[in-house]
Amino acid sequence: MAKIGLEQRQVSLSEVHETVPIPKHPSFLRRLLAFAGPAYLVSVGYMDPGNWATDIAGGSKFGYTLIWVLLMSNAMAVLLQSLSARMGIVGRRDLAQASRDYYGRYSGYFLWILCEIAIAACDLAEVLGAAIGLKLLFGIPLAYGVIITALDTILILFLHQLGIRKMEAFIIMLVSTIGLCFGAEILFSGPEWKGIISGFVPSLPGNEALYIALGILGATVMPHNLYLHSALVQSRKIERTTTGIKEAIKFNIIDSAVALNLAFFVNSAILVMSAAVFHRAGYNQVADISEAHGLLAPLVGSALAPALFAIALIASGQSSTITGTLAGQIVMEGFLNIRIRPWLRRLITRTLAIIPALLTIIYFGEGATGKLLILSQVILSLQLAFAVIPLIHFVSDKIKMREYVIPLWVKTLAWLTASIIVSLNVKLVFDQIAGWLESAQGGTALYLTVMPVTIGLGIFLMFITFKPWVKTLFRREKGLVVPVEGVHRVPAVKEIETVHAYQRIALGLDFGQMDQAVMSHALTVSPAVATLILLHVVETAGAKTMGTEIQDSETLSDLERLERYAQLLRQKGRMVEVKLGYGNPIRELVELVKTSRADLLILGGHGHRTVKDLLFGATADEVRHRIGIPVLIVRDTPL
Repeated sequence: MAKIGLEQRQVSLSEVHETVPIPKHPSFLRRLLAFAGPAYLVSVGYMDPGNWATDIAGGSKFGYTLIWVLLMSNAMAVLLQSLSARMGIVGRRDLAQASRDYYGRYSGYFLWILCEIAIAACDLAEVLGAAIGLKLLFGIPLAYGVIITALDTILILFLHQLGIRKMEAFIIMLVSTIGLCFGAEILFSGPEWKGIISGFVPSLPGNEALYIALGILGATVMPHNLYLHSALVQSRKIERTTTGIKEAIKFNIIDSAVALNLAFFVNSAILVMSAAVFHRAGYNQVADISEAHGLLAPLVGSALAPALFAIALIASGQSSTITGTLAGQIVMEGFLNIRIRPWLRRLITRTLAIIPALLTIIYFGEGATGKLLILSQVILSLQLAFAVIPLIHFVSDKIKMREYVIPLWVKTLAWLTASIIVSLNVKLVFDQIAGWLESAQGGTALYLTVMPVTIGLGIFLMFITFKPWVKTLFRREKGLVVPVEGVHRVPAVKEIETVHAYQRIALGLDFGQMDQAVMSHALTVSPAVATLILLHVVETAGAKTMGTEIQDSETLSDLERLERYAQLLRQKGRMVEVKLGYGNPIRELVELVKTSRADLLILGGHGHRTVKDLLFGATADEVRHRIGIPVLIVRDTPL
């Protein structure tokens, strides 16, 4: 039963889930190479064109001063990505799925919207970067280059069909290309090594430096990469034993450290090159990638430098777009619990990036792309706390993580990281709003738009921060009843009568981890002669439109799953009926219960209580108010 329940739940990136076997080989290197790969897919997001814009701007404006920001950001990235990998390995859930289960459906919608904005901002940087690279190398106009980038959806689809290992190999090839190109750029630029060493001393010379530093932070520690990494690590088929899980955690930490330090080298090389070439020559306002490319040849004295720059830029844009579209697929499936075809999801993601890029080029000219790139990275940074804080809560939860919960010193570092991120974001927002109020840009429009959104996001951030602690407090106090004399009235019940045994028992199933508990309780509370009615609602867009006429693969798969459950129960000597509903889960479940003439309904609960249940409600709560039979809500402790 436990095995069936685990297999039938929705998994992250189902097309590659546990498709990479881990060889039972004594060689440390062989096993490490089997685990290596997910962190490299993640690392390309840390060296995408958005990083180029912030690194070039920081190097040209402030020289080597902001290298420490890159080092701090990279340390944060290694820590957070290793926590993301740990959560995916132990809980077998990606961060989006876990957030939806933990914070509820409506909170999941808000988190999804914020994450989609971050992914669109990231994809915008990748589109612009690849288009700029095409223009620099082949002379293709920027607007046409943006349109051409939509064709890489075909490349992604092709790589996806080859399997996750082929995709990882392709990404590693592109990452190596970027690293080699910038290794050569450092040699060409001739940096001052004493200045580089001094750049590791923390300093922020003014608000403009804070803005650039926050852009570097957003470009380095990217929120959607946390969702992506927690899903990609599940592509490895590890042994579900204590030794196997601990080994997977160890090797993924090594994988993260190696891959992200390579990203740190690339980002540092870009900033060092910008400082050595532009800042040293007095070009302190270089924030545009095209301008940087044009200045390289005359300042460095080599025609090879700009060519390598453009090649690395194209490789960066192409590699980053793969991770961005995969992350988009993960957050949509995880937060909304819906699945659409991968090519359609990737086309949607790319369209959301192409439209603002084209509008910027058409209305503001190609010169505005640099500012747009930096703004996109600041947007990523502002969204980062909404991914980091839930992640820390999950890996700190002893019930979910069991013996794999992070130790106190790691938890301290994680919360320190989150505090730095939130503090920098609060200061940036405060300074920006204060500047608008002092200028002519303030006024009524500011109070009607920016202020409510800012306050709302602040309240929501406090909710996702403190809710788990409140939940833990209620968990500890659960079951404590303090009798108070003289408060309750005389009991209204004078005599207890027995009721008839339940004959038709409906079971609401969702092919998740609660199904086992639902069926086990049904066997316990029902007499042997009772009929068990297995109910499931198909929620696809086609099911909502066509109803019972739908015969797509999702519906047939769900029916097959119900039949498997039915067969297990029939082996126990029980009579079983199977029924599917189509469309809205609450409405259809109520209708199925009524038409089945059930006299008891059993549903799986997910720990909803107190404030969350009052604010957001739950399926079980909605259903029990619409039917006239008893409802038994069972619970289990998920991973």
